[in-house]
Amino acid sequence: MTSSNDIRATFLDYFARNGHQVVESSPLVPRNDPTLMFANSGMVQFKNVFTGQEKRPYVRATTAQKCVRAGGKHNDLDNVGYTARHHTFFEMLGNFSFGDYFKEQAITHAWTLLTKDFALPKDKLLVTVYSEDEDAAALWRKVAGLPDGRIIRIPTSDNFWRMGDTGPCGPCSEIFYDHGAHIPGGPPGSPDEDGDRFIEIWNLVFMQYEEGPPGVRAPLPRPSIDTGMGLERFAAILQGKHDNYDTDTLRALILASAEATGQEPDGPFRVSHRVVADHLRSGAFLVADGVLPSNEGRGYVLRRILRRAMRHAHLMGTQEPLLYRLVPALVRQMGTAYPELVRAQPLIEETLRLEETRFRTLLARGLGLLAEETARLGEGGTLSGEVAFRLYDTYGFPLDLTQDALRTEGRVVDVEGFNAAMAEQRERARAAWAGTGEAATETLWFDLKEAVGVTEFLGYSTETAEGEILAIIADGKVVESAPAGTEVAVVLNQTPFYAESGGQVGDAGLISAGDACRIVVRDTQKKLGLFVHLGTVSHGEAKSGLAVQAEVDHARRGDIRAHHSATHLLHEALRRRLGTHVSQKGSLNAPDRLRFDVSQPSPMTPEDLAWVEGEVNARIRQNTPVVTRLMTPEAAVEAGAMALFGEKYGDEVRVVGMGEDPEATAKHGVYSLELCGGTHVSRTGDIGLFKIVSEGAVSAGVRRVEAVTGSAALSLVEGAERQLREAAAALKSTTAEVPARVATLLEERRRMEREMAELRKQLATGGAAAAIEEVGGLRLALREVGETPPRDLKGIAEAILKGGTADVVALVSTAEGKASIVVGVGEGGKGKADAVALVRAASAAVGGKGGGGRPDMAQAGGPEAAKAAEALAAVRDALAG
Repeated sequence: MTSSNDIRATFLDYFARNGHQVVESSPLVPRNDPTLMFANSGMVQFKNVFTGQEKRPYVRATTAQKCVRAGGKHNDLDNVGYTARHHTFFEMLGNFSFGDYFKEQAITHAWTLLTKDFALPKDKLLVTVYSEDEDAAALWRKVAGLPDGRIIRIPTSDNFWRMGDTGPCGPCSEIFYDHGAHIPGGPPGSPDEDGDRFIEIWNLVFMQYEEGPPGVRAPLPRPSIDTGMGLERFAAILQGKHDNYDTDTLRALILASAEATGQEPDGPFRVSHRVVADHLRSGAFLVADGVLPSNEGRGYVLRRILRRAMRHAHLMGTQEPLLYRLVPALVRQMGTAYPELVRAQPLIEETLRLEETRFRTLLARGLGLLAEETARLGEGGTLSGEVAFRLYDTYGFPLDLTQDALRTEGRVVDVEGFNAAMAEQRERARAAWAGTGEAATETLWFDLKEAVGVTEFLGYSTETAEGEILAIIADGKVVESAPAGTEVAVVLNQTPFYAESGGQVGDAGLISAGDACRIVVRDTQKKLGLFVHLGTVSHGEAKSGLAVQAEVDHARRGDIRAHHSATHLLHEALRRRLGTHVSQKGSLNAPDRLRFDVSQPSPMTPEDLAWVEGEVNARIRQNTPVVTRLMTPEAAVEAGAMALFGEKYGDEVRVVGMGEDPEATAKHGVYSLELCGGTHVSRTGDIGLFKIVSEGAVSAGVRRVEAVTGSAALSLVEGAERQLREAAAALKSTTAEVPARVATLLEERRRMEREMAELRKQLATGGAAAAIEEVGGLRLALREVGETPPRDLKGIAEAILKGGTADVVALVSTAEGKASIVVGVGEGGKGKADAVALVRAASAAVGGKGGGGRPDMAQAGGPEAAKAAEALAAVRDALAG
């Protein structure tokens, strides 16, 4: 039997031999098409190549593209499990020509590959062409030798492909396989075409026109080729099956489900096994590509898929979570072709186990309510929308899960009633929002969220993506457009820009639409789940509905990531050095620095800081992967993850682990494990160098550490080294000798200062007898001592008083352009003169305010050094009384 892996390899090898570049599958979340929920065909990743917006180093390509159709326009979810060929996940094999070969070579490649490499009988194949495409019909006759009876002309748009209302377009040619007359159904274009006898296996799109305004269609200067072959359908043909679920890959997953549940694969739960097998694939691949279960957007589609599978697992009697136990079987089947499954296997298993564990607690009660309500209905009755909404709101049942549960009973849901109940709940939420005080001033954001939904954040896996402008806010109002020079807040449907939260600053960058519009984004903030890009329209005009390219400032994001990841390592290092009482009290992760506030009652010593810095750098040098997991807050804390006191967490949290520490068994051998929604480096080595800049008090019991990493840390070190070299040059020594040389110079300076102080004292006290005045019965000595340092004045005053020639002494220094005054009272003046009162009088004379000290020694000052004589006169007058 030809396996699915063999088919994929044969297809890619054929086109590689024929000059095509083998290109890896793009992620399921499109980076270049904001109109798509998920990649649903092979051409999605080449859209900008076909339109000329992007150039690749090749003109021919071939891919095996993973696809999901479970939301939006392409939604096959409801039919999965009940039909032979509906899937939420499937693989699309394709070959592409970007202005290189055209129809003849495309048809030749398809016919050669099918009839020679895959050895399909020629008489089993027939084709369709667009009714006006005589070139394609003639080529099928020429290349394949097909008679006109097996070249069917289709006049409808089914055989004319368009990328959109405008843009590249062209006719199609589809290849069908005839399963034989024993299978009901007619050829394409016939009244019985919906039967299963003739199955489309390959679609060739001849992209040869440019669709302009209505009625305007022009030939493309470089016609191109886009083809797609469904691997599952083709595998069924080559493996002699008529049902995709009987092919090797899906059958292996069905058998794994049967073994895990103890239910026969083809017994009463045949549909449930098929649902589990299909949804396992889509769920696992979506998680591997960065989608996690949530209540909004792509995450909600994933949750719907998983919960539908979980209901079928419940139907089969499983008592424990099932899906995560089947992941190894999926990895065995598809891990070689898609290594991202292998890399993400732990995250996939953890996510599926967590989602099913949480949902199981609600599932039984929800199904019980459903059973009670349906028991009241008559035969084939309709379930009220109110009950369906209660199942959704209280028990987490997506509407389509309820519909699927009722399907076997022939019942339906009142969808209009469900929508009405949903609208009523939104009105209640809006009313509650409008009554929340200060927040009521921003009801604009609530209205926007209701109108456009939350923003899909793509920034964990990419820094560049296309998006659509959903709203523009200027001057506090929603506007349809904004010209160049306007300050705007822009909301996109999806964005790689991180919105400020958790201490990490918002991203900056550029939003553009070629020459039509450029918006320079300076910051990104989060409002009710909306990512709001704040910036200026620098060129062109921003318009609502415009498709744009959103590109984060890569260097700035890289610096922010490094600082944020270093903060996690710093937190753990501080706890290990200072004790487990250390906990985060605030943080800032910016492109140029990090700031980290922690609970710590006493200052950190230089030895503490040196140890912490060395510890963080040692963990950086380990260069271990930074691993992210999805967990409940309770499970995360139980696993040893740090949670911030007072922080609000949802039902599920991202847990970031970094560094290896085999002794940290409580954290599963991870050095740092924290709840965090920010962006981080891929490996600890990406942080580079870590340097602490300062440590100090913020408030009682809280200390702040500031540090830098990467290029900022390197600049700090280089600056310090440069200053050291300059100091060595000035000291005429080597850098190694600088500390000893500085110590010697300081000691010499202290000695000289002592000598100078003594000389000043002698000079100031010299000739004291000739300068004594008698005022108010006391001997008064007044001195202007010039540039004598103010710190020496008390010593000089004490020396004069000890000489016994004066009862009161007043000194004024004019050093540094200010007046500094000291008044001393000796034994003969005690009880008769107050030094504090006298110095305050002197201070007022030089523009000072007050002064203080003891009755026998006080000091003061003032800004007006030129009035030193007036200050001494004021002392004389005050003493005279």
